[in-house]
Amino acid sequence: MKVSSFFALLSTGMALAYISCNSGENKTTTDTTTVKPEEPAVVNTIVTTPQTMMVVRHKVKSFAAWFPAYEAHDSVRLKYGLHSYVVSRALDDSNMVMVALKAEDADKALAFGKDPSLKTAMQKGGVVGAPTINLNTIVWQDTVNVGGIPRVLTELTVKDWDTWKTKFAEGKQERKDNGIVDRQYGHDVKDNHKVSLVTALTDTAKAFAYWKSDALKKRREESGVIGEPKRFIFKIAKRY
Repeated sequence: MKVSSFFALLSTGMALAYISCNSGENKTTTDTTTVKPEEPAVVNTIVTTPQTMMVVRHKVKSFAAWFPAYEAHDSVRLKYGLHSYVVSRALDDSNMVMVALKAEDADKALAFGKDPSLKTAMQKGGVVGAPTINLNTIVWQDTVNVGGIPRVLTELTVKDWDTWKTKFAEGKQERKDNGIVDRQYGHDVKDNHKVSLVTALTDTAKAFAYWKSDALKKRREESGVIGEPKRFIFKIAKRY
């Protein structure tokens, strides 16, 4: 065999071997690892830090005329540490108004009722009669957005605050099954026997029937409720 032929064959063999080796190195593989999608973070909407809140209810001649006058008086409310929270209207009378305000200090909030400009502002807004004013310490709130469904402010008197609170918590699922979800509850700043709570109605027919039920009557008796509760059904007109 000629030398040139020998080197030609040798070169060809080495090239084939090199290609064969590289074909293995360049081979791609499919990654079968399953990547789990990230789960959304759970947002805690429950607030248990005590919040002083003033609730004012009154009748107006015209909501459309009253509302601008209310907002124009905001600087005076701020002077007393009062911050608008929600403005609501009664479900059965749109000129029956309820205003909820967050208060920085209970004494300052109470002093607001004696401000000389308040009477003038109420007259300008067309307020009819004397307002009902309550100052409460809210101890539990659920801030999750439930939309524009009706709310209910319930006021009641209890024998013992701690007993009522325990029994109320036990009835949460029963209320939910009957179209009622808890929004907040608390008591008068000076008397924890006077309870105030707000609920939302996911099913008004079920809720109205439950209010008349023996099951709720029994639960009220067990929790030490005195007399019949007072309810104010409303829809939120503006949230601040």
